[in-house]
Amino acid sequence: MAATFPTLASAINIDAGDYTALPAGANIGALYYQHAEDTRIYANGSRVAGGNITQDIGIARFIHFTSVGGFTIDPQVLIPFGHVGGTNQMSTLGNNTGLGDAIFAATVWVVNRPESNTFLGITPFIYAPTGSYDRNRGINLGENRWKFALQAGFITPVAPKVILDLAADATAFTPNHNFGATGATMTESPLFQAQGWLRYQLTSSVDLRVGGSYVFGGNQTVAGVSQANRQSTPSFLVGAAWFPAKTWQIIALYGRQTSTENGPLETQRFNVRVAHFF
Repeated sequence: MAATFPTLASAINIDAGDYTALPAGANIGALYYQHAEDTRIYANGSRVAGGNITQDIGIARFIHFTSVGGFTIDPQVLIPFGHVGGTNQMSTLGNNTGLGDAIFAATVWVVNRPESNTFLGITPFIYAPTGSYDRNRGINLGENRWKFALQAGFITPVAPKVILDLAADATAFTPNHNFGATGATMTESPLFQAQGWLRYQLTSSVDLRVGGSYVFGGNQTVAGVSQANRQSTPSFLVGAAWFPAKTWQIIALYGRQTSTENGPLETQRFNVRVAHFF
């Protein structure tokens, strides 16, 4: 999400199991639905405003697994779309419906041991400025800038029926040279994230999961003036995954941010993912 006030760009959240390598030739088609509500605005750790910013976002994702030089890789594309709007004290931001910025990625697995369920992958991401953007809007789904990220993800069992997922990433941003009503230049320092999941395999087709994330960095400047809006945001998610059939998986999660230093505080989030393996 981008807005005509300096935005706090999201990091790269993973679902538990995302860094599992599948055999070459396998494909995944996935559809995500994410509902989130931001009900408080903070500056330097203090609440400065209320009101709601509501996000209803979908993501269409296609992943193809192949092998290059003996390494498994999975080129993929993600297309976000949806609606974001402000209500109550945030109603002056208006709302926006449309497409977000297209995302291109490909994981390279440097450790791929399916027999022990142990994986280590490295993923570069490119965010292209293809989403809907108008500098005069209070809220935009596109960001009018390129983003480049690098993420590492690791999976390993830690106890019978218990699996640990870890990931860390860094995101760099090009300037947005058409920001806000005056068309100013907005820049952003690198954004970092660390996250982890624990999964308990309840049955052969159902697991329970709990995860945590910490996002930090990303201070912005507009027309050369620091906005003093560096992120420092922990969050959590809990939920379950279910294979109703061998080639279908449903993930449902609930969570929230527990605090934030600057910007909107997300007070609740619901995520659903439906994936087809073929």
